[in-house]
Amino acid sequence: MARYETGFEDGRRLLRGKPERLAYGLLAAALIAAPWVLPAYHIGEATFILIMCVASLGLMMLTGFTGQVSLGQSAFVGIGAYIHTILLTQGVPLPVSLLLTTAGAALGGLLVGMPAIRVSGLHLAMVTMAFAIVCEHVLGRWKSVTGGHSGMAVPDPTLFGLSLGGPRAFYFLCLVVLAVVLLLLVNLMRSATGRAFIGIRDSEAAAQGLGIDVARTKVLAFSLSAACSGLAGALLAHQMQHITPEAFGLALSLQLVLMVFIGGLGSLRGAILGAILIGLLPSFISSLKEALPARLGAQFGLELFVYGAVLTFFVLLEPGGLNARWVRIRKVLAEFPWVRKSSIHQTKVYMKSERYR
Repeated sequence: MARYETGFEDGRRLLRGKPERLAYGLLAAALIAAPWVLPAYHIGEATFILIMCVASLGLMMLTGFTGQVSLGQSAFVGIGAYIHTILLTQGVPLPVSLLLTTAGAALGGLLVGMPAIRVSGLHLAMVTMAFAIVCEHVLGRWKSVTGGHSGMAVPDPTLFGLSLGGPRAFYFLCLVVLAVVLLLLVNLMRSATGRAFIGIRDSEAAAQGLGIDVARTKVLAFSLSAACSGLAGALLAHQMQHITPEAFGLALSLQLVLMVFIGGLGSLRGAILGAILIGLLPSFISSLKEALPARLGAQFGLELFVYGAVLTFFVLLEPGGLNARWVRIRKVLAEFPWVRKSSIHQTKVYMKSERYR
């Protein structure tokens, strides 16, 4: 039976050896120490990346593992942001609000997933994109609840009377949420449900023949993906401090799709790496504008050009994404200095549509 790379090993143990335990220990120490050494601006940028990691993990569950294309994740992020803001405004405690927001977004994913599973491919992408557009218009016109296009102010997060609104405290809140979500998804992918997701992605007919309830599993994937996106939306609301419908448009959905594709489909690690890269691109583009001549830096569309160039690079040179590159680098380091040229070649993984060519 084939083994699948989820990005965090799919074996009986999550950390399989001393080098791996040491590497993840150093990573955890660096993440904990980061807000104590970075200036406030960079802490805010790191916090935004952590939030995008949560949203990217949600889309990876749907697209990377189940094979369902979605261009409507921004709608669930927006739903989560508004539900969380309304609950906090009504005096609901932060932990309860986060749980209710996650449940509300999951319910939204269930309602969208039940009719959406009847289509697939491009048609599913169009359905989810239409849902995102409709959701943005509803948020903009439902003034009595959402404040319309004027938006809503987001209360500061407080936990047991302690304010988490500062850059450092909010960073740790997002880090804890990301760690919990990642741990839950890692264990989910090691379970029968995770293997069912992968089976449906590879062949729905084969999965049906093995006794997997394809429709139920697809709807479950939609719900889990929406739940993660809604939770990310709740955190993003605090990051923005004032939310408007325009912040949850198609541009956000496309960014999430780029994170998943560039990171590497079918990999939780890839979702993290893709979120880091796409999250850092706005700062890179700002620096690029300052370095370019004023006439070029002021040109409209520079951001689209950079995003397109990054996507083209990965499509042509690294279709497996950042995770595939990391796996090859890790293999080279493990075999160093006795590295054979053949050992660094990537094994071809055929998509469903390529198997019968």
